[in-house]
Amino acid sequence: MYRIVLRRLLIIPFIVAVVSLLISLSPLVSGIDPATAVLQAQVLDRQPTPEAVERLKSDLGLDRPLLAQYAAWLGRVARGDMGTSYMARAPVSDTVLNGLKVSAILSVVTLAISLTIALPAGILAAMRPGTLLDTTVAFTSQLGVVVPSYVLAPALILLFGVYLGWLPSAGWRGPLYLILPCLTLATGPTAFFAQVVRASMLEVLSMDYIRTARAKGLKETLLVRRHALRNALIPVVTLSSMWLAGLIGGALIVEVIFSVPGIGRVLFDAINASDMPLIQGSLMMIVAISVLLNTATDIAYVFLNPAIRLEGRST
Repeated sequence: MYRIVLRRLLIIPFIVAVVSLLISLSPLVSGIDPATAVLQAQVLDRQPTPEAVERLKSDLGLDRPLLAQYAAWLGRVARGDMGTSYMARAPVSDTVLNGLKVSAILSVVTLAISLTIALPAGILAAMRPGTLLDTTVAFTSQLGVVVPSYVLAPALILLFGVYLGWLPSAGWRGPLYLILPCLTLATGPTAFFAQVVRASMLEVLSMDYIRTARAKGLKETLLVRRHALRNALIPVVTLSSMWLAGLIGGALIVEVIFSVPGIGRVLFDAINASDMPLIQGSLMMIVAISVLLNTATDIAYVFLNPAIRLEGRST
């Protein structure tokens, strides 16, 4: 078991190193000249001169070879310094961490909403297969999967923000501003978890030990709560952190539509401004969080699943 955990942990530095190299080479692939982009943003009415561009490249260290830039950047990141934003002239680490805090709040609330709705829906559907309730849960889950966030978000804004006026349509100034973005983001995970819980519960309820408990006259609700639920929720526990990582890194569209200053919005603005230090810092933070959460999921699954623990002992 401990060998499996150790292997998972040893993969992290390798993944981060590869991703950091790809991020540092992104200017070469994209063809973007950050110095030109910065000067164009400063002098909107005219094209920057080649001399000004070269001078700014020298000041920013962009005239050095890409591998030399990567080595210098990686050394700064190892010391906790992600550099300075070209546009804002502020430390990248401060901007990225502020955005990450907002995205973390958004993602945790979204996941809580999803599980609160999906768990009882999936359990009840599994306890009454083939009924109207089961059909309704299945249909709603399919609908939640196919409706994209860029369609749902404007619809919610029009309904609750414009026509009814119940909720704010954009911004980040209090708890009410969480509702519409979280509802938009929660649609997909809720549908997914409801399907997973239903399938897992049906599998567990068909096992021999459940049939034996039922034959002994144990009440269905007590049987589900005491014997079936724990085993049925193992996939949900392990998949929750994976979805959380996806929400933190994948909420860019929702954060832009609702003007939420999360890490996705920071990355979107940085790309529009060709602000390479901010792009690199945002991507590195998203990748690092995703890798850590996915690794935590793998380790948790090792402890939750006895079969994997036995496999680890035999290797």
